[in-house]
Amino acid sequence: MAKKVTIIPATLNKYSKTPINEQKKRLVAGYGRVSTDALEQQSSYEAQVDYYTEYINSREDWEFVGMYADEGITGTSTKKRKGFNDMVQDALDGKIDLIITKSISRFARNTVDSLVTVRKLKEKGVEIYFEKENIWTLDSKGELLITIMSSLAQEESRSISENTTWGKRKSFADGKVSVSYSTFLGYDRGENGEFVINAEQAKVVELIYKLFIEGYSTYKIAQRLTSMGISTPMKKKKWYQSTVASILTNEKYKGDALLQKYYTEDFLTKKRKKNNGEIPQYYVEGHHPAIISPEIFELVQAEMRRRKRMQGKYSSVGIFSSKIKCGECGAWYGPKTWHSADKYRKVVYLCNHKYSGGRKCTTPHLAEEEIKSLFIRAVNKVFTEKDEMVGNVKLMMRTLCDTLILERELEELESEMEMLAGIMGNIVAENASAAMDQEEYQKRYDSLYIKYDETRSHHSEVVGKIADKQAQAAQFQDFISTMVKMDGVYDSFDVGLWSSLIDYVTVYSKEDIRFTFKGGMEVII
Repeated sequence: MAKKVTIIPATLNKYSKTPINEQKKRLVAGYGRVSTDALEQQSSYEAQVDYYTEYINSREDWEFVGMYADEGITGTSTKKRKGFNDMVQDALDGKIDLIITKSISRFARNTVDSLVTVRKLKEKGVEIYFEKENIWTLDSKGELLITIMSSLAQEESRSISENTTWGKRKSFADGKVSVSYSTFLGYDRGENGEFVINAEQAKVVELIYKLFIEGYSTYKIAQRLTSMGISTPMKKKKWYQSTVASILTNEKYKGDALLQKYYTEDFLTKKRKKNNGEIPQYYVEGHHPAIISPEIFELVQAEMRRRKRMQGKYSSVGIFSSKIKCGECGAWYGPKTWHSADKYRKVVYLCNHKYSGGRKCTTPHLAEEEIKSLFIRAVNKVFTEKDEMVGNVKLMMRTLCDTLILERELEELESEMEMLAGIMGNIVAENASAAMDQEEYQKRYDSLYIKYDETRSHHSEVVGKIADKQAQAAQFQDFISTMVKMDGVYDSFDVGLWSSLIDYVTVYSKEDIRFTFKGGMEVII
């Protein structure tokens, strides 16, 4: 007996669940991304509104609900595109049935973003029409075509990103330096794009370096600048210690430039990452006029490392903090205020461990004025032996700060790294072009990489040693310069002289206070 099959026609749309024969206008919106240029953006936006309004209104079964657009925002990610996100939300809320856009590349150049959005809207019965590709997403072939076209658009974005990156790196290799002058303290852009010192801002930079050398922490300097009403590089009123630290460590203030400190890790997310050796860097010496002398800059770097080694024990309450030691227990002297509420108020320094533990240190306290007076005596004592002391420090500098052997070692390590990188590149190319035993290939590659990593670590150690010696030389040179400038007996305290000359002071008793100068000489007062 023959089977009888009766077809029951569909009566509901499988996406929207609405009756197929229902006479209802579709709510249609347009979407586009427009130029960053204000005038061009305005005309482009108006043109698109006119186009979509006329195009959608020409259909009797469509109703134009609005135009959504984003101004000059990259298409590689949808996270920061407000117009796009508002449109998607409105569609999910039932305010839009159909979205018309020029092409997949204008919609999104990221395959994942594109497909996730299309599927999310598809579940709600919202269709997207890509004019250029003639794709309707509710069509049976729509998703396959979108996958293919989105992948092509993503590769186009990758190509653009790689070309842009290549251009930047070529510029770096040529020693071309650029900064955001509007947010970079101390310099203005010259007529030909060169660095021009901004005299007023340069005074702020010099003050920051001066205060740090005098013993202030980055936190205290930030407080000082804020209280003085000085604007930050970002034109804000409040300074933060991170901003101060960035100025103190930026080599551009000594006239040099380190290029490619950061790089874009992923062209889709645009995530930037600090360059810790993953890609080449370029160091340009003497690129522009310096605000801070190289000697002072290196002196500051050495002081920053010294404070870091103190592991939080450094104090910057005053210029004498972390400079005066207790000869009995080795702890630093710290400030204490006596008679804070009356006319006898004074600041004294005493051992921070004087009253801690079971045993009380017997070393005496020192008033600020006493320290200043003792320092003047020590300086005047040194002045009588100035020439001999300068000669001794120069000899120490030549002996302790010579970097010739380390520089030769550095050259050898760099040659070895270059050779290993070349070999690794060759075996990768060989593996890509011919069939190889993958286990043997991985073994060879891993062995070379371990050797390369060890060499790179050794290279970093040598670079650190050279930097330490250069910083020590800068410290000695600053000491020598200060000594040479001394032209007579001093009768008043000088903060700059204190910061430049004194390494530390050790207190044993009122009759035995020893000033250790940065040149290594010790004077007992």
